[in-house]
Amino acid sequence: MIVRARAPLRLGLAGGGTDVAPYCDLHGGCVMNATINRYAHATVEDAADGALVLAALDRDVQLRCAPEALQPDSGPLQLLAGAYLRICREYLGGKRPPLRISTWSDAPPGSGLGSSSTLVVALVTALAEFFNLALGEYEIARLAYEIERVDLGLAGGKQDQYAAAFGGFNFMEFQAGERVIVNPLRMKEWVVAELEASLLLYFTGVSRESAKIIDEQARNAASGASRSVDAMHQLKLEAVQMKEHLLRGDLRAFANTLQQGWVAKKQMASSISNPMIDALESLAQAHGARATKVSGAGGGGFMMFVCDPADRIRLSKVLAAQGGNLLDFHFNPGGAVAWRVA
Repeated sequence: MIVRARAPLRLGLAGGGTDVAPYCDLHGGCVMNATINRYAHATVEDAADGALVLAALDRDVQLRCAPEALQPDSGPLQLLAGAYLRICREYLGGKRPPLRISTWSDAPPGSGLGSSSTLVVALVTALAEFFNLALGEYEIARLAYEIERVDLGLAGGKQDQYAAAFGGFNFMEFQAGERVIVNPLRMKEWVVAELEASLLLYFTGVSRESAKIIDEQARNAASGASRSVDAMHQLKLEAVQMKEHLLRGDLRAFANTLQQGWVAKKQMASSISNPMIDALESLAQAHGARATKVSGAGGGGFMMFVCDPADRIRLSKVLAAQGGNLLDFHFNPGGAVAWRVA
């Protein structure tokens, strides 16, 4: 039997960082995000020879071993190993069946589109389908979060897993005790179309290790550093405001809030921005950009620019000349999905 799954990547629009402990445990977090038609993919199939094979196809990395010999610390394959071991432990009574598990992503690690967490959601979704596990979106997202943050000890927040599991435009609330509430937005079609026409997604060509940025942010929140905590309070408020702007279709207010959020986000940790990002922001604003934001933890990856659709071509040409890549995309209304091939 062969099972495939895919989960959509996301754009963090507002509130990113307030979903990271200890801030969300102390103050509660709010995030506004949306998924796009770029995905993380997973395939699970029977292994006839009794071996376990893990393969990250886009990174050209493979591990072959006896199922009982697999360890969580599997280097570049740790996400695959973590998902397999957690499902075996929690749902199969510790039994480790021989499988071939392979993955790939439409975005590189460190892109700022939540690619790592989305990959774990795709893995959990594929394994749940393979083993006939009746898991809903909240359960899949919770499992993916615990695999990354608890089982593997990787730093990060919660929004990416829930965005990938649910899909669409969502306003998310993160509360103490791991309580998460996902509020889907009923977006008008013309608002989504106008937003797609107004947004440019530009890959800087620089992938960054988000864990280091998130660790600094978490330390600032835990120590009560006023500048960082006040910035997070502001980001949480702006997530609420952005939800209202999108529901009303006020895209000029959307752009203003996105820009304010970026200014506040840069106060959370010193490595969120850098001279390259600052230079791209200034250049874009000189050529029609109304707002700028780095998607994800910051430091590199994808940058978002909001402009009048009439300025889109001009701004695109200027950004393309800087050596990065523009990504065509559409918003994706659906979440993670799995299907059987044979």
